[in-house]
Amino acid sequence: MGGAILLDSGKPSSERGRFDILVAAPMASLVYSRGKLRGVNLPVDWKQDEPPFQLLERCYTKLQQNLDTLGELPFGAGFVGHFSYDLGRTVESLPSHALDDNLLPEMQIGLYGWSVVIDHEASQAWLLVSDLVSPNDVAMLKQQVATATTTTTQRHAFTLTQPFKSNVSEAEYHQKLAAIDEYIRAGDCYQVNFAQRHTASFEGDPWEAYKALREKAPTHYAAYFDTEHGAVLSLSPERFLTVNKQQQVITQPIKGTRPRDPDPQQDQAMIDDLTSAEKDRAENVMIVDLLRNDISKSCALNSVKVPKLFAVESYRNVHHLVSTVTGTLAEGKTPVALLEGAFPGGSITGAPKIRAMEIIDELEPHRRAVYCGSIGYISLSGEMDTSITIRTLLAENNTLHCWGGGGIVADSNSHAEYQETYDKVNNLLKTLEGLSER
Repeated sequence: MGGAILLDSGKPSSERGRFDILVAAPMASLVYSRGKLRGVNLPVDWKQDEPPFQLLERCYTKLQQNLDTLGELPFGAGFVGHFSYDLGRTVESLPSHALDDNLLPEMQIGLYGWSVVIDHEASQAWLLVSDLVSPNDVAMLKQQVATATTTTTQRHAFTLTQPFKSNVSEAEYHQKLAAIDEYIRAGDCYQVNFAQRHTASFEGDPWEAYKALREKAPTHYAAYFDTEHGAVLSLSPERFLTVNKQQQVITQPIKGTRPRDPDPQQDQAMIDDLTSAEKDRAENVMIVDLLRNDISKSCALNSVKVPKLFAVESYRNVHHLVSTVTGTLAEGKTPVALLEGAFPGGSITGAPKIRAMEIIDELEPHRRAVYCGSIGYISLSGEMDTSITIRTLLAENNTLHCWGGGGIVADSNSHAEYQETYDKVNNLLKTLEGLSER
């Protein structure tokens, strides 16, 4: 069918997810790449130099519907796709030092008139078809979906042909953190999220790699996106922005990480160390304050609250410190406006956001592409759910990229931060290296 996207709850292994959403064959598409828009069958007139968020907002407003028939199901029809980190250049004026060596567009969104939704809590699967789909196409769609569940496509095994190599040596990493420390001490910023990129060459089907990764790293904001340029494999544990049926806004930044330990006592010691660490708590609060400000642009006056600070979430390889910020969407504001006003997510930039992004562009050798952007949906019923694309890989031209980073503050230890970047992605890298050894 083409244009397939899986928003994956990680079930049955993930503890927090509930719904899987599968879409394919978009009715329309909106692509923004290197300063140019490309639209196919969009519901509004558009110009190639129009700001991408503005065009998406107009498309959403044109099609928005009041769909009360979905019940607890999160999505029936609407927009699904990815927003790369570098789409932030359309929101803010930023320098261009880092090398742009990827093909993936900065925004790639499809309008989907139907979806398959799997509710793992109720053990039910639904084919949801909106009135955007003509009656003549509904029967054909049912047949295609039914056939897809009973046929098996021949897949090519995935293997790395060269091992992962970072774009930053250990010595360079420490030099760059020293530069960040100078910026912090000079008062330019309080925190900078700095990442390194691991790159390997591969052969075979990225879908096979994704299936292996979700077995080792089940997360409730996972996603697989099959694009014309390659594939996005995301095993993200982090929510960016959610808008529910009551127009309540939720964002849950992750700041603070410790590795898991197979010994239960040592593992609990890791949790205790994380929850008591002044550095991690201060880092978390900085980003909470940033996100409070970002979502306030689109939320009703005095509605923004912080109901939860420093909650611990545990995954197969790490413990994370997670806070929750909530609000209520203001009258006249849309989920698209909320997304634009907070993009990219503050948890993966630093504070203040614009200066941190300038420093990131100066010190990271390559642009981030999909890493630290977002994947998700904007339903025509007014709901939205999006991730922060950490623990995310990009497969293009038989080349695979995987990023690992962390927030740097005044009292960061350079060697500990370097190790943390590996703690976050080692389970991904080692899983794929293990596939190559079979």
